[in-house]
Amino acid sequence: MGYKNPIIGGFNPDPSICRVGADYYLVTSTFEYFPGIPVYHSKDLVNWEHISNAVSRFEQLPMAKAKASGGIWAPTIRFDGTLFYITATFDGVGNFIIHTGNPYGQWSDAVFCDMDGIDPSMLFHNGKMYYCANDCGSRDRHDGTEGISVAEMNPLTGRVKGEIRRVWTGAGGGWLEAPHIYRIGDMYYILAAEGGTGAGHHEIAARSRSIWGPYENCPYNPVLTNRNDTTKQAGCCGHADLFEDGNGAWWMAHLGTRPYTSGKSPLGRETFLTPVNWIDGWPVAVGKRAYIENDVGHITAYRAEKKPVFDFKADKWEPDWIFVKNRRDQNIRRGGGTLILKPSTVKINNSDGVPVFAAIRQKEFECEFEAELDFEPMQDGDEAGIAAYLTPLYNYRIGKRRDMGEDYVVVTTQAEDFVQEIFRSKAPGGRIKFAIRCSRENYEFTYSANGKTETAGKALAKFLTPETASRCFTGTVIGIYAQADRDTGARAVVYRFAER
Repeated sequence: MGYKNPIIGGFNPDPSICRVGADYYLVTSTFEYFPGIPVYHSKDLVNWEHISNAVSRFEQLPMAKAKASGGIWAPTIRFDGTLFYITATFDGVGNFIIHTGNPYGQWSDAVFCDMDGIDPSMLFHNGKMYYCANDCGSRDRHDGTEGISVAEMNPLTGRVKGEIRRVWTGAGGGWLEAPHIYRIGDMYYILAAEGGTGAGHHEIAARSRSIWGPYENCPYNPVLTNRNDTTKQAGCCGHADLFEDGNGAWWMAHLGTRPYTSGKSPLGRETFLTPVNWIDGWPVAVGKRAYIENDVGHITAYRAEKKPVFDFKADKWEPDWIFVKNRRDQNIRRGGGTLILKPSTVKINNSDGVPVFAAIRQKEFECEFEAELDFEPMQDGDEAGIAAYLTPLYNYRIGKRRDMGEDYVVVTTQAEDFVQEIFRSKAPGGRIKFAIRCSRENYEFTYSANGKTETAGKALAKFLTPETASRCFTGTVIGIYAQADRDTGARAVVYRFAER
C-alpha cells in the first residue's frame, strides 16, 4: 500500500523522533510562535495526532524576545527509559532542556545549558547523557571553522561534566548543522545536514568506535538529498533523525518541501519520512532521496484526513492553535460557543509586540478557511477578520473595517513595503462569514451575509512563500485577527472557524 509524504504537512520543519515500544513521538520547530514545539504521536508512522505543545506556559521561555524566524530552533526528543527530554536552541539566548514523564501533559521549566552552538541533540547510553551541537558559537576557538562538539551533560541541570570536545568537521558542504549522534551496534554514528536549508540541503553521515572520534566520513555521502531531483516533487530535504521501527526497518524523519512553482511553497518546510537501507554498515536513504509516493510493503496504514472545525464551546485551546510570540489573554476570551477578540493597537504587520491573532497551520495547497463573526466597529481603524500570514511583512487579510465613519469589507495585501488595498465595499450588518480559498497559484477572498456570497479578489501565493520573504524559516498560517488604531472598546465575536 505504501504512504505519501509529507507525513505531517504544513509548517513543521526540523523533525526529531523517538520510539517507545509501539509508540512514536515527534517534535518540530516553531520559531516565534506560542505555544512552542508541537508533540505528535503515532503508532503507524502515517497517522499523527497533535497531543500537546512542550512550551505551553509563558514563563518557560522568553518568547517576547522572539523575532520573525527567531525563537525556538531545531528540537530533539529522546527517552531515557523514565523521562522524555527535549532540547532545542532559543535564538539569541542559548540551548535549553525540558522534560516530562507524560508527553500528553505539561513539560518542565527550561534549564539552559553550559554548551553553546545550535541544533543540539542528546544520546542516552550506559547511564550517561552525551550532548552534541554545531559549535558555531565557538568558532573563535576553532580558527573560524565549523564543526560538531560533544560533551557529557546532566540533563536535569544542563551542566557539562568534563570538557567539551570538537569531534567532527563534516564533509565540506558548508552550513554544517542539525547533528544527531547514535549508538548502533558497536559504533557511534553522527548524522548532520549541510548545504543550507534551501535547494542544496543534504544529509551526511560519519562513524567512530569512540564517541570522541575520530569519525570516518561515509563513502556514500550525501546519504539523502533532493538537490538534483529533476521531478521537482520534493525539495530542500535534510535535517534528518534516524530511527528503527521495532520490526527491523530503519527510517529517516526529515524536513522537505513540496514546491508549487519555481521551487517555492507557502506551506514551508514539512515533515517527511524516508526508508533507509544499510549499505556496508552505513545508513543510506533508499534511492538517496525522498519521494512523495513511497511503495513500502511493511507500511499498510491509510491516512485519515481530518479537517479542523472549532466552535469554541470549551474554554481550553486545542493544540492546533498558535500565536505570534505569546497569546494576548487580556484581549482573547473563548468558551460557551464564542471567541471574543478585543482589537489591539499592535497590528499583524507590526514587527514588535504581540498582535491579537489566533491561527492554525495551512497544511495543503488546495484548502479553504472560513470564520463566521459579528463585529461592530466603534471608531475609525477598528478592524477584524481572517488573515493568511507568513511574517509581519508578508500577509493578506480580509475583514470589516471602519473608515470615515462607514463600515467596509476590505482586502489588504502586503509584500514587504508594498501594501495594497485590492477590494473595498460597504459592509453588511450582522454576522459575516469571511473565507480564504487557497490554491497553488492564488489566495482568493470571499465574504457571505444574508444568504449572498461575494468574491473580493485574489492575490498570488508566491508572495506568501518563505523563499520570497528571504531567510524565513516558517510557513503560512491562517487565522482570525482584530486590530485598531487606538483602544476603542470594540469587540469581535467569532462563532466558528473551520477548514474545508
